Amino acid sequence: MVAIPLEDDWLKRMPLALLAVGIGSLAFAFHAQYVQGLEPCILCLVQRVPFYAAIVLGLAALVKPDWMVAIGWLAGGVFLAGGAVAFYHVGVEQHWWEAVTACGGELPTQMSVSDFQSALQSKPEKACDEVDWTLFGLSMATYNVAYSTGLGAVTLWATDQLRKRA
Repeated sequence: MVAIPLEDDWLKRMPLALLAVGIGSLAFAFHAQYVQGLEPCILCLVQRVPFYAAIVLGLAALVKPDWMVAIGWLAGGVFLAGGAVAFYHVGVEQHWWEAVTACGGELPTQMSVSDFQSALQSKPEKACDEVDWTLFGLSMATYNVAYSTGLGAVTLWATDQLRKRA
């Protein structure tokens, strides 16, 4: 394995990096949703959870810097889990498997006329296999597989470097 020299200051900036990744990623997702008009499905929303967690973990590391190694391992795992969810979403988009989430909806077998009218007026959930946006033929979920997995690998590597220097 190649050893890459790191400045100690860079490793001390890990909490800020977690905050930047979390805030930046969520800003991108909210921009896509509210400015570009791309409606997220339930799996899209679940893929945002690791970035919320990154913000919380970054704040925790700022408050308790001596916990940075433990927080780093946790953050790396959270990003890898996000990559796994994104991969699952890609599988649903490509029809490799069916989603086990409530993508779409079903009406109850018994309901009143007013409940039925209300159900007709409400917008159905977006199906998880509908792809609204692609770049070079790849969906946002596909890009998120690489992004989250890469973040997980880099975070775990940086945490290992920090652990070795501690």
